[in-house]
Amino acid sequence: MSFLTIVPVPSSWSKATATDLAEALPWLPLVGAAIGALAGAARYFAEPLFGRPVSSALAMVILVAVTGALHQDALADFADGLGVRGDHARRLAAMRDSALGAFAVLTLIGWALLLFTALDSMSRTHGLLALVVAAATGRLAALLHAVAIPPARSDGLGASLRVTPGALLMASLTGAGAALAGVGLPRGALAICACLLIAVLTAALARTAIGGRTGDTLGATVALTELAVCLALVASWR
Repeated sequence: MSFLTIVPVPSSWSKATATDLAEALPWLPLVGAAIGALAGAARYFAEPLFGRPVSSALAMVILVAVTGALHQDALADFADGLGVRGDHARRLAAMRDSALGAFAVLTLIGWALLLFTALDSMSRTHGLLALVVAAATGRLAALLHAVAIPPARSDGLGASLRVTPGALLMASLTGAGAALAGVGLPRGALAICACLLIAVLTAALARTAIGGRTGDTLGATVALTELAVCLALVASWR
């Protein structure tokens, strides 16, 4: 919870070492489901008061705010790195630059517009369920991304993150279980397929563009999976 959100956690609960983080990895999809449930509940209860567009926007704000815009910042940095012409080192340097470039801005606008449109097309109940499933599978996709490619740098989260087979298995069961329990077998399987697709695509793109994973590619995978799962579910409900 302290790693993925800005929710205050007692210092005695907070885990700071790489070993402790590795032990916490199986819980990432469960924490993601809680984040999605918070955003989805806000949309569910706000819709009768403000209407679907405003409640959908509110859900997005909560989804981003509760994580401290962690994944959106990563998506922006990854987009800037991909937009740079040059070798791996030049792209990695661009990703570490705190300034947002045109590619970052356009990517964030596109992400926000597509997610808002998807949520605005769903009923109250569907929106709640979709956000829970999307946020849970988004964290699972990041772990799949991590095991698919090596670190691009010798430092940072991409290098320090170690996903053991046991952690990946438990996270997979949790993430897949959330998807299947949330939206049923056919749509749950569709959400899992979207999760796997984004994990594979971002891993292939990161390996080609920058030589491997970083904290930014992990965060971007979360944000893109959330979007892909919501789009897949809204298409299935039409």
